Amino acid sequence: MVALLLVAASLGLSNLAASVGIGVSGVDGRTRLRVGLVFGAFETAMPVIGLLLGRGLASALGRAAHWTGAGLLIATGLYALIRAARDSGGHAEAVPARLPVGRLLVTGLALSIDNLAVGFALGTYHIALVLAAVVIGAVSVTMSLAGLELGRRLGGRAGDQGEIIGGLVLIGVGAAIAAGIL
Repeated sequence: MVALLLVAASLGLSNLAASVGIGVSGVDGRTRLRVGLVFGAFETAMPVIGLLLGRGLASALGRAAHWTGAGLLIATGLYALIRAARDSGGHAEAVPARLPVGRLLVTGLALSIDNLAVGFALGTYHIALVLAAVVIGAVSVTMSLAGLELGRRLGGRAGDQGEIIGGLVLIGVGAAIAAGIL
């Protein structure tokens, strides 16, 4: 059980970091719920999918999944920077920024695509699939919500630079994944 908790925490670190980036531009209750659900669902589903697909596919997807996830996060961060640059001529929003569903789904997928390999590994350790899915999902949601709160607090101090900081954080998370740090 301790090993499973450590795996879940290590998987949740990228969600924590990305959630900080999202939270910096401001979040409301609805956004918190959406981020928690999407990140939790992807983090829970990917190891299960990996376990069901089998080891044969693991070697084929191994490095490609790693690079794809990193690339998607970097692209999402660049998109946030471009949007911030386009919106810089206007006034800062008084309400929390809305996170488009498509962007949230791409971010959730990018953060969890490496988790396919975790599913392959879970099969070798004979860990109960339902238990693993519940633990990984719960830890992921908890870390995502903590990241949103931390990002919100940092964003309050950053003012109208929040979206730029958020984009830079997503690019940093993508680069960290590409470098094998996360």
